[in-house]
Amino acid sequence: MADSNFVDYVKICCRSGKGGAGAMHFHRDKNTAKGGPDGGDGGRGGHIILRGNKQLWTLLHLKYRKHVIAEPGARGEAGLRSGADGKDDILEVPLGTIAKDAETGEQLFEITEDGQEAILLPGGRGGQGNHHYKTSTNQTPRTSQPGEDGREEWKILELKVLADVGLVGFPNAGKSTLLSVMTAAKPKIANYSFTTLVPNLGIVEYRDFQSFVMADIPGIIEGAHEGKGLGTRFLRHIERNAILLFLIPADANDIKKEYEILLSELSQFNEELVHKQRLLAISKADMLDEEMMKQMEQELPSDIPHVFISSVSGFNIQKLKDMLWKEIKGTK
Repeated sequence: MADSNFVDYVKICCRSGKGGAGAMHFHRDKNTAKGGPDGGDGGRGGHIILRGNKQLWTLLHLKYRKHVIAEPGARGEAGLRSGADGKDDILEVPLGTIAKDAETGEQLFEITEDGQEAILLPGGRGGQGNHHYKTSTNQTPRTSQPGEDGREEWKILELKVLADVGLVGFPNAGKSTLLSVMTAAKPKIANYSFTTLVPNLGIVEYRDFQSFVMADIPGIIEGAHEGKGLGTRFLRHIERNAILLFLIPADANDIKKEYEILLSELSQFNEELVHKQRLLAISKADMLDEEMMKQMEQELPSDIPHVFISSVSGFNIQKLKDMLWKEIKGTK
């Protein structure tokens, strides 16, 4: 996915269809001069519906579609014939899309399965025909019901990337390099902070033709939960990852402190994130010898499994895959 093509937030104006009016009509044919009421009901106005599509990874196709308008329902007809329902407007969205009310910020629902459908904005109900108003004292009702108006509301669609493993680390920790080594993804890689400005996804091939999805989340800095750096814009993507892989380079000043800062930022953004399965990978291990690794291990956090790796030399990459696979199977 190119940087400019990844869109994870859109705000759209939705207008559902107006319901069709009920008919006011009396039965007439060559044998019946004055029949009873037979006005049909109006059709329902079109809904605006979200449908999950596992082939989509971004909301780009909705970025420039600011107005979504569904069709109105048709009027009822004579002979108790109901009007046709208005055509629904179905918006296909990637899995992990959350729908919110733009005015209140209330979360309406989320799309997590392929083919899942949910009504974003319901169409107006069709009006009742005059046959509904027939009574013992009123055999010829001249009343029918107009269709219910459709609704016009602004909605927000937000995407939270769905992945088995989410890479968590400070800018320039080597997350993109690791993703490019473990998957076929080709993220932008450079020697400066915030190279990654959008989440990148890659498929990690494992033993016996199995695989899992890994996401490179843009770098976190201290104060990210308050909006500093890239802020909360990308922290939400971490919420949908089953396993969190913390990546800290071997040349960091204090690995344990960096890990604690990262964990603190996640917990202050969403306390539930600290309950996810976690692994710690020490990158750039090609700079270390056996003795240095043993010495560093004594200073690492004791509450998280760890592994020394090198994306450049491939050191322990397979071991990392084995550890991640074991954790993934344990969460399912």
